[in-house]
Amino acid sequence: MTTTANIAKTATEQSRNDITQASASLVGRVLLSAIFILSGFSKLAAPAMMIGYISSVGLPLPQVALALAIIVEIGGGLALIAGYRTRTIAAVLAVFSVVTALAFHNALGDQNQFIHFFKNIAMAGGRWPVASGRVRCRSFQP
Repeated sequence: MTTTANIAKTATEQSRNDITQASASLVGRVLLSAIFILSGFSKLAAPAMMIGYISSVGLPLPQVALALAIIVEIGGGLALIAGYRTRTIAAVLAVFSVVTALAFHNALGDQNQFIHFFKNIAMAGGRWPVASGRVRCRSFQP
């Protein structure tokens, strides 16, 4: 086999690896983002209910908190899927998950709240490797 043929074969293999890695990265970003995007749209569908819920836990400015939650969930989820600043977005979503666990799901004696609390903590844990750069999620930054 000639040197030119070896180079072409290596380039083709590298191209396949790049496509596989990019595809796997996209699938991972979609899976990481889905719960945030769906939750954000559910808040848009019932804002009065969400404002009441936010007020019930004693947070100030429930309308502002709702707007911020929607922006973080939908905006952050879509940005993560797009691969935009994945480390920063993953860190924001992880912190958001911990804050919401502590603010809204802290009644650990209630089985439902216990499950939601640890779901949020697990979601944050799943984003820290991305935020730390340990897991590559192909990011673009302008």
